[in-house]
Amino acid sequence: MNQEDKSIRRYRATRKVTLVGAAVNVILAIAQIAGGFLAQSQALIADGFHTLSDLITDFVVLIAAKMASKGADEDHPYGHERIETIATVVLGLALGAVGVGIALDAVDRLQHPEKLLQPGILAIGLAFFGILCKEGLYRYTYSVGKKINSSLLKANAAHHRSDAISSVMVAIGVIASVIFGVPWLDALAAMAVSVMIFYMGAKLILDSTMELVDTAWESEKVESMLLLIGEVPGVENAHMLRTRKMSSNVLVDVHIQVSPHISVSEGHHIAEQVMSQLKDEYDEVSDIMIHIDPEDDETAAPSKHLPDRQTLLQFINPILLEQGAADVVKFILIHYLDGNIELELSLSHPIEQNQITSIQKKLGDITGVETVNFLLKL
Repeated sequence: MNQEDKSIRRYRATRKVTLVGAAVNVILAIAQIAGGFLAQSQALIADGFHTLSDLITDFVVLIAAKMASKGADEDHPYGHERIETIATVVLGLALGAVGVGIALDAVDRLQHPEKLLQPGILAIGLAFFGILCKEGLYRYTYSVGKKINSSLLKANAAHHRSDAISSVMVAIGVIASVIFGVPWLDALAAMAVSVMIFYMGAKLILDSTMELVDTAWESEKVESMLLLIGEVPGVENAHMLRTRKMSSNVLVDVHIQVSPHISVSEGHHIAEQVMSQLKDEYDEVSDIMIHIDPEDDETAAPSKHLPDRQTLLQFINPILLEQGAADVVKFILIHYLDGNIELELSLSHPIEQNQITSIQKKLGDITGVETVNFLLKL
């Protein structure tokens, strides 16, 4: 399945889950707010407005998932998955604002006892109804989020779980207020709900911000990737492995060391094998950039100061012409290794040993050239 098909499949699954969550939240919000006023429970009313905010974030999730499902284009060559991350930040900000609002209202009521509400029996039933709805949404949303590896759905699932926990606090506060007849316990439960909401919002913002600044994948995953790369035939070493998360995807950059004397096409083939192995093993990996090294460039001497092929040929060709070997040498292979140059001259037919010795001596005087070898092409 290509990346575009994967994005469409994820969007459809996200849309279905979000629409189900929105329907449940509409019913629950109406029941909690109306029931809260009827049952005289501030905590229940607060939980109802919290549920109403969930409805808003459900639509944020839906819109973000739709936009993020678009494939890569000229302006966005890595796709649009970052939109999910930004939407998660927005979701976190919304939660934080709701938490602050509920807390301020609860503090105001505690400071003015005449505003405190005395919950009735109906509030207890509605509180337990809220717990069942939120926990059910959490389990459903998280299972789908895990299946399609959607950070946005997992964030929304965590949101539902925090709602369930806050509903438990509401239930405790309401029950305590009804049994003991102490109205400020209901207000304290509302404050506890606000703290939980604010905490979850802050966590979503922090996690998403870390993703926006290209935080690396888990260290144990990176270590296992290095081990897997090292097992691919032709790979002598792997280093400088870098990863960065983008929504549900992981982008990978890595240097692999191969034999310095293989062909470019063989090195490319080895790189393709590495890419295939990584994508087969890790569903999260969507893009891989592989740099082929003929040596360990973390320890070898740099070769950037050495002359390029065009400059070398300006020295080599006159020497071959002078030695009568210009028509015999069919191809010159140049190796840049450990700050030096190795030359391999491919011959169409044998030449005299004194010619070989003379050519080796003169080519060895060229700056940077360390060794000169001759190969007879049969």
